[in-house]
Amino acid sequence: MSDQPPQGTPPSGDPDPATAGDASAPQPQGWVFPPTGGFPAGSGPYGGQPWYPGAPVVYPGAPVAYPGQPVHGWYPPGHGLDPADPLVTPPGGSVSGWFDRCVGAVRRGWRTLLPILLLTQVLPAVVLSVLALVVDPSAKWDESMADDPAALPDTFLADLGTMMAVLIGGALVFGLVQSLGWAAGTWVVARQAAGQPVTVGAALGYGLRRAPGLWGWTLLMSVIIGLGVCFCVIPGIYFAFALSMAGPVYLFERQHPIGRSYRMFHDRLGLLLGRVALVAAAVIVGGGAAGLVEGIGSLPFGVTPLESPGTAVGAIAVAVLGGVLGLPTHLAQLVGLVVTYAEQRAHEGPVDSARLAGELG
Repeated sequence: MSDQPPQGTPPSGDPDPATAGDASAPQPQGWVFPPTGGFPAGSGPYGGQPWYPGAPVVYPGAPVAYPGQPVHGWYPPGHGLDPADPLVTPPGGSVSGWFDRCVGAVRRGWRTLLPILLLTQVLPAVVLSVLALVVDPSAKWDESMADDPAALPDTFLADLGTMMAVLIGGALVFGLVQSLGWAAGTWVVARQAAGQPVTVGAALGYGLRRAPGLWGWTLLMSVIIGLGVCFCVIPGIYFAFALSMAGPVYLFERQHPIGRSYRMFHDRLGLLLGRVALVAAAVIVGGGAAGLVEGIGSLPFGVTPLESPGTAVGAIAVAVLGGVLGLPTHLAQLVGLVVTYAEQRAHEGPVDSARLAGELG
């Protein structure tokens, strides 16, 4: 006696093959024909679904294609992304994916980025260091306080005011030059990821157009962070992280950079905090090492190195060395923040390198 149903009789619960294509045939309870409830597509109970362009995203458990065959995946709403995009880390990507894109951006663009950063970041830093040596009143104060160490020098307030005016004024002026460099570097990173040509001249031309706006927003952010530091330091650190995306937001979107950066930070707190913390660690370690070398190197030239040609040349050479040693920190900060911004955009909707490069204008 066989356990199989009689030949030609469909198993219980399955539609009869002879009537499967007939809409007038009786259907199992709860079924409709066509399954969506009717044509055209999208007229069923769930309505039309949007199409998200881009390469499929493969998720754990998705079928794995054989070599040479297309990858099969699906497009969750808002995440039509290419997992191989050289700039945009897809949602769910690990820190290694973010780091690989940072390294890739450096490899593609270092020949163009280094001259830009040397002109717009290192050179202003060296000039400010030399200006600090010129207006440094410490030698004069030491001489004035030799007789009475407890008394302030007669010219203390005047000297302090002069030094602060020169340094703050120089920082404001050179801040515009540095903003030019950040805009130019961002343009290079985005366009190279999209496979578009770049030159140092074209990058500086773009940076020149965007520098005034970026400079203005940077000044406002500096004031906010500075006020936060005045309140027990921790609020200043919070504002520095919360506003870390404001520069890229201004360059790519050109509106509401502070508000947008704040929302990005709080919408994906752990992810953004982790990425920016890695960038900040690289900047602190690299900048600290460069400052340490410059400080130790300037000791043999005394507190008044500009009084003689020999010590002046040595002090300026040390300042140049310190600025050049700080170049990797500028590169890490630029690339790290741009790649982090691209990852944040990927969590909000479909985006790729070509789109980001186009948004820069």
